Amino acid sequence: MKKYKGKCGCGNIEYCFEGEPINSAFCYCRECQIHTGSDKWFGLWVPIENFNFIKGTPSNFTRIGDSGKEMNHKFCNDCGTTLSVEVTVGHFYSVAASTLNDNGGFSPAMAIYAASAPKWAIFPEGIPKFDILPPDLN
Repeated sequence: MKKYKGKCGCGNIEYCFEGEPINSAFCYCRECQIHTGSDKWFGLWVPIENFNFIKGTPSNFTRIGDSGKEMNHKFCNDCGTTLSVEVTVGHFYSVAASTLNDNGGFSPAMAIYAASAPKWAIFPEGIPKFDILPPDLN
């Protein structure tokens, strides 16, 4: 099984996960815009049991998602990089693709919460776009 590694901007926190992500999504929800300072978050969805922090201990910010369940943002307290979000309702981590040591091979499979995107957002061609979550992911 292939292993992927990543780290925060200052290198104080590192993580790894094994196997291919179960999904990859651009999320345009308002919360992701605030956390990234951009129009979207690019997350690789990795089952919780396949993901581990291997160096350092991230800080945590918890918010309640649309599901009513916790969304635990894991970030570096030193440089502020958000590394992943534990999506408790789905039992997976949404791993920030930009923090992987080698992220060139991944691309989004879908765009979610497109209705919340700013009017200047650009959506990739050729992938499904959903105003919120697709019905089978609720």
